[in-house]
Amino acid sequence: MHYYGRITKGAEYYHVIQLLLSNEMDEKARLTILIDPVKKKAFEDLCFLQDMTSSQMVRQLIRQYLEKHGVDWAPADKKQARAKP
Repeated sequence: MHYYGRITKGAEYYHVIQLLLSNEMDEKARLTILIDPVKKKAFEDLCFLQDMTSSQMVRQLIRQYLEKHGVDWAPADKKQARAKP
């Protein structure tokens, strides 16, 4: 689910993208980012060319960033399942 809005900051317009982040979790969290319209369009166009939605790409980038920095982000029930022999 996406929410699309527009915020005025000074003379510039920023697009607001709210993404529901959910990957192997029952609960969802909302992430809101502000991005200028030109970058938003370029990002969405590139995602389209790669047959992905912007939400899918943002989730992938977040996962990669967490893994790169050694952050264990798995839900508690997944951690317990991995720990059991």
